[in-house]
Amino acid sequence: QVQLVESGGGLVQAGGSLRLSCAASGRTFSGYSMGWFRQAPGKEREFVATISSWSGENTYYADSVKGRFTLSRDNAKNTVYLQMNSLKPEDTAVYYCAARLGRIATTGAQFDYWGQGTQVSVSS
Repeated sequence: QVQLVESGGGLVQAGGSLRLSCAASGRTFSGYSMGWFRQAPGKEREFVATISSWSGENTYYADSVKGRFTLSRDNAKNTVYLQMNSLKPEDTAVYYCAARLGRIATTGAQFDYWGQGTQVSVSS
């Protein structure tokens, strides 16, 4: 069982930056691939980024955030970080952290554990 708690959301102006954190419980955190998804009002949840287990050597990003967002992990702290730069109003959404045992994945159905979400709002 893994419990995930997101933090770091808030209100920022367009062009600004935020860093989201996702803290995980459990001693086997390093064995989980981690992902971020987001859901804007009236829209379906969409994939944002994912990082492989253990060393986190593999990452994959949605085209909409590629070059602006960076996902990393610190296994000693049981935490993943989503650094978001050059934020745009269309990045406004609730951001969810997710975990799965096994290989990197990009669809929500492939993840087993989810956090409660953190709101990110970007003003124009």
